[in-house]
Amino acid sequence: MGKQYKSEALAAAHEAAMGLAEAGLMSKRTTRAFDEMCLTPVQEMTPADIRALRLRENASQAVFARYLNVTTGLVSQWERGEKRPRGASLKLLTLVEKNGLSAVA
Repeated sequence: MGKQYKSEALAAAHEAAMGLAEAGLMSKRTTRAFDEMCLTPVQEMTPADIRALRLRENASQAVFARYLNVTTGLVSQWERGEKRPRGASLKLLTLVEKNGLSAVA
């Protein structure tokens, strides 16, 4: 899955900045600042948020899990608050929230 940007303009700016960084013309610190500015932010999600998102997308736990490449049991644990999504799973949930389930299909 490629990077998800807030807008096409920020995508262009970020790609240009990454080119400068690869050429050694931009510091890692500045590169991190561009990442924060341009990439879709990831926010924590409550169990109720995850369930509401799944229901909004009209998906069963099994289908939702399949799209996110996790187990049905893990989706169930997220929705019950037994576990919290982290890392790539949280990023995917954020993208689904913003762009719909088809964004990760």
